[in-house]
Amino acid sequence: MFLSNSDLVELVAFRRELHRAPEISGEERETAKAVLGFLTPSKPDQIVTDLGGHGVAAIYEGSEPGPTVLVRCELDALPIEELSESEHRSQVPGKGHLCGHDGHMAIVAALSRGLGRSRPRRGRAILLFQPAEETGAGAAAVIADGKFEEIAPDYAFSLHNRPGLPLGYVALSEGYANCASRGLRIVLTGHTSHASTPEHGLSPMTAVAKLMPALTALGPGGALDEDYALVTVTHAAMGEPAFGIAPGRAEIWATLRTLTDAQMGALCERAEGLVRQAAAESGLSVETDYHDVFHHCENNPEAVALLRQALDDEKMAHGPTASPSRGSEDFGLFGRKAKSAMFLLGSGESSPHLHNPDYDFPDDIIAPGARVFMRTLRNLLG
Repeated sequence: MFLSNSDLVELVAFRRELHRAPEISGEERETAKAVLGFLTPSKPDQIVTDLGGHGVAAIYEGSEPGPTVLVRCELDALPIEELSESEHRSQVPGKGHLCGHDGHMAIVAALSRGLGRSRPRRGRAILLFQPAEETGAGAAAVIADGKFEEIAPDYAFSLHNRPGLPLGYVALSEGYANCASRGLRIVLTGHTSHASTPEHGLSPMTAVAKLMPALTALGPGGALDEDYALVTVTHAAMGEPAFGIAPGRAEIWATLRTLTDAQMGALCERAEGLVRQAAAESGLSVETDYHDVFHHCENNPEAVALLRQALDDEKMAHGPTASPSRGSEDFGLFGRKAKSAMFLLGSGESSPHLHNPDYDFPDDIIAPGARVFMRTLRNLLG
């Protein structure tokens, strides 16, 4: 084990410090400062800051030529109120680390201790703290940043904690790992009238009533195969909160989800066709736009084999994933630049689910997660 007892005490304190001060996507300035403060004593050969926003990358150079290996975690929290009696609960109203990104940061920060004490023999190890994962914008922004050329990896690895799996157990498979998803916002516009004379207005009510079940029928879910599609209506609003006004405007928000990016394109076309038809039938104007765009995530076989070797070397229990995750993850974009893979690290069979208001990353899996990554780095870089 490359971490001492004092390292573990400091890592737990660091994780809880991050947990108390969550920042949501695009606002991670103070979180990035805290990460820098933790990394600096390990004396990286280079630190890249403001990467794709508030991203931070620490670079540890080997003395011989070799591959560049990136280990990535996320900086951002969620706009959800934490409901907890914990001493380290969120001190920021309406925001909380309820997806475990604080724990992911602690795991990747742990690697700085080992790399600071013993540089890789060859190549480069990159520790990337990425902004804005929760909106799907962060990985794209990092890759589009000109500074990314300084850290362009040959291999990229990451993890996500997974409630429902035994504490410290790892699930990992080749191929599809996370679904593609995106948010579709629909704005239907007619014009208002007095509620006593609705015939003088142009209401979106009929279109809304048709669209919500019709959109859902496009994506009923089911088996996670090549035909998988799920459409979830997440928000709808119509008119003003007044009894005297017949509505003239409505919004519907829906999340579209498919196994692959190719399927997503087809689902978007079908959804937009339904929207245009419903608007035309009611004489409404319509606008659509997309938000929180996530591409599908796919695990490269060679990268998976490297993680499995590390798990065997560390004698950690592991097995295949039951199926791809319906949840989305922007790490998939790194797979277009490098051989990449993500593993799932069990956070307990009775753990609250991710994004629940009482979720808290278990400190006991900081060390196991760090061991997997460090063994992978040593196996590749020496």
